[in-house]
Amino acid sequence: HVQLVESGGGLVQPGGSLRLSCAASGYTYSTYCMGWFRQAPGKEREGVAAIYTGGGRIYYTDSVQGRFTISKDKDKNILYLHMNNLKVEDTSMYYCAGAPLVHSPLEPYEYNYWGQGTQVTVS
Repeated sequence: HVQLVESGGGLVQPGGSLRLSCAASGYTYSTYCMGWFRQAPGKEREGVAAIYTGGGRIYYTDSVQGRFTISKDKDKNILYLHMNNLKVEDTSMYYCAGAPLVHSPLEPYEYNYWGQGTQVTVS
């Protein structure tokens, strides 16, 4: 059973940067695609970025392309999201997720395992 624990959220001014981390434990061999998602109050959960841990293919939603970078430390089983030039509209609860196989990497319904989330506030 995979467990995911996010950290690194906080309050930052517009234009600032944050790095989110997601520590994976348990049967991590079963995770093949890992992603970052966010959900603001009253809005649907949306995919932000995803990475295939085997082949390294990476996906970003258009609104964060060029500002956010997803990466994974395979040895430490940690997923990162480096966020630069943050905007007020990036304010949200951020979640990491994992799944053994996905067809649409930025779709939340594809993922089996979820962390508890970490809040990012840009103000």
